[in-house]
Amino acid sequence: MELLPRILSALPGDDAASLPELTEERLLSDLHTRYTELRVYTYIGDILIAVNPLQTLPLYGSEVSEVYSSHPLRLLPPHIFAVADRAYSALTVETSSSPRNQCVVISGDSGAGKTESTKLLLRHLVHRSRGNDQLSQQILQVNPLLEAFGNAETVMNQNSSRFGKYIQLRFSERSVKGAKINEYLLEKSRVTHQDPGERNFHVFYYMLFGCPEEEKEVYGLLEPPMYRYIGQGWEEVDIRHCRDGYQTLCNAMRMVGFLNQEELDLKVVVSGVLSLGNLVFDAVEAGGVMVDVSSMGWLKAAAGQFGVQPEDLMSCLICTTSLTRGEAIRRLHSKQQAEDARDSISRVVYSRLFSWIVKKVNDLLAGEVVAGTQVQEIGILDIFGFENFVVNRFEQLCINLANEQLQNFFNHHIFLMEQQHYREEGIQEEAITFTNNQPILDLFLARPWGVFSILDEQTTFPQASDTSFVEKLTAECRANPYYERTRGKDPGFIIHHYAGKVKYTAVGILEKNRDTIPTNIQNLFIYSGNLLLSLLFSASISRTGTLMPIHREKVQISQDKASSRKMSVGAQFRRSLGVLMEKLFAASPHFVRCIKPNREKLPGIFQAEEVLAQLRCNGLMETLRIRRGGFAWRPSFQDFVGQFGILLLTPDVPVSRDGAVQILQRVQLSGWRCGRSRLFFKYWHQDEMAQRLQRLREATITIQKRYKGLVCRKTYLNLLEEMKKLQEKRRREELEAERERARLQEEAATRAASRPVPLPRRRPPIKPTGPFSGIRQEPPVPRPRSRVFQCVVAALPI
Repeated sequence: MELLPRILSALPGDDAASLPELTEERLLSDLHTRYTELRVYTYIGDILIAVNPLQTLPLYGSEVSEVYSSHPLRLLPPHIFAVADRAYSALTVETSSSPRNQCVVISGDSGAGKTESTKLLLRHLVHRSRGNDQLSQQILQVNPLLEAFGNAETVMNQNSSRFGKYIQLRFSERSVKGAKINEYLLEKSRVTHQDPGERNFHVFYYMLFGCPEEEKEVYGLLEPPMYRYIGQGWEEVDIRHCRDGYQTLCNAMRMVGFLNQEELDLKVVVSGVLSLGNLVFDAVEAGGVMVDVSSMGWLKAAAGQFGVQPEDLMSCLICTTSLTRGEAIRRLHSKQQAEDARDSISRVVYSRLFSWIVKKVNDLLAGEVVAGTQVQEIGILDIFGFENFVVNRFEQLCINLANEQLQNFFNHHIFLMEQQHYREEGIQEEAITFTNNQPILDLFLARPWGVFSILDEQTTFPQASDTSFVEKLTAECRANPYYERTRGKDPGFIIHHYAGKVKYTAVGILEKNRDTIPTNIQNLFIYSGNLLLSLLFSASISRTGTLMPIHREKVQISQDKASSRKMSVGAQFRRSLGVLMEKLFAASPHFVRCIKPNREKLPGIFQAEEVLAQLRCNGLMETLRIRRGGFAWRPSFQDFVGQFGILLLTPDVPVSRDGAVQILQRVQLSGWRCGRSRLFFKYWHQDEMAQRLQRLREATITIQKRYKGLVCRKTYLNLLEEMKKLQEKRRREELEAERERARLQEEAATRAASRPVPLPRRRPPIKPTGPFSGIRQEPPVPRPRSRVFQCVVAALPI
């Protein structure tokens, strides 16, 4: 903790835009020096550069989060918490009538620290909003849950996200009220194949190495070396890490709100995927293939875990049954086709399981918002970084297209939109040259000659092959400077991306783009005894590739119609990417550029060549120049007056250019420009204006506090005086009542003393009545007592 005060102290070099000279060497030297001092964050204007420390630093505790929540950001050093706090403040500013949604775009190469930055942003936003404690904990537990099923170890990163996600936090009345996750392009091919030096998804290792033995028996799991899908590298697995990961996964599922039965079914399905991968096929003399005798046990295990009969599962693997004119036609598979069917089932089961997890999380985190209240969002984009492996396949093609799109969005917001505003508003500024990657996007997305259009076209042709796809692509794109065809026996091509040249193999690209499911597989799993698996295959797939579950009793299977409506994987990805970009363009963005300091993934090592390559391909030098000389904050007159008009301390501030200028003259701000319809400010002006507004708000609170105290004291004194009067009146009334009671008692005593004593009355004699009334009555004569009675009386004690 001794390091904390030093790291949390602001220094002049915190903002690279203030460097005396703008050169690559100076920026690189400054980043190196700061990295050595464990200052891993640096500003370029309002853009945060985060160099991955590759170690745990004392920078992310609750006390640090509290500092960035309660102090002016311009007085604090750069931090990921500052980005989160700036987005939250912009979203919840009270004087703005309709604040725009905010988004934080985190980009960088694989292994640069994007996933960790996302978790830190979420933690600070949840802490800042101070909403529902249970909902906040659920949101924070989503990341470890999705990481278990969607992250894996690669040659570049030990915890690489093999899918993209856009997390939308929904706020109302300054508190988080719910969340939604959008997932993009899970790398499901990793389930059945991993390149050398890489591993499968974390959940497989958590269950095989970290699951208690009694639970393994429930799920039907055996020893890890027996499973083909995790064949390589299992000897180097950290068992303690897997145990911790498994416990974290279980805790996360329960904290988010998964039911016990759902958790059980989910783990059983994962175990079934592992068992299915061990099936081996042998050719038979009559033609076709059969499951090898040695793997019949695996067949029974997989069938039991999937909730189907072994014979039905084997039939789906070794043949395909189709209906032609009402007649069932059975077509036997070759050994390769049976193995492809086995791996295809494993991939589709796992990918649908992952989509179901995301949908379940969204249902549990939807939250409740009071009708009529305004809801705003802060989105956090954590998407796969740019990848260039030894072998790059269809997945890397889609991943790098997404990174090209994000780089284009960055260029549009930082360069194109800014220069366009200058021209429209008559602001004279020196033009900044930058590398525009729009031609590369056109190479991917243009119709009808773009890479994905040609890929979809070839996918629809039954006779097309991977080679014919490359030939067609080369014929259409030969003249494009960003495209090359590779040489060699395997079909492939080269794309010149903004981040460098990448060679792609086209082997298997058409089949991956089709992603077809055999009809008999679909029908078999719909009626599975495992309710979760039945739900996964009863569901339909949206046009963006997400799962849309429906009720089992309403399922109507029509494979001909389904296949005709089915979109290719590439088309789904393009559509989902388009929806994502619409959300980003509709929000106010905040950028975080993550930098990987070295390829060895070791702390304390700063490789200048590696960092410089990332700075160049991200356009950060151009960004540095435009942030230093340009105007990053450009509010309209109406927005500015609506937000800061209160600084004039006068009612009815004119919502016009004159009103905006009056405000700026009042606060004595310098260095701004006035356009035709909006104002232009340097990036630091926004913090200065927010600080002035905060000081006024604090002064207002102080005045309100003093005034309310004065009013309350005056009211208290009046009440006290009134109470004294009431008490005095009550005392007088009690005294009068006491005097009256004494007077009445005295009068009663006087009357009692003067009253005459009455004479006693004589009782009149009683006259006898009846037949003997005339006879004189004599007193009765006592009877003589007996001798015995007298003796008894004499014997009694006196």
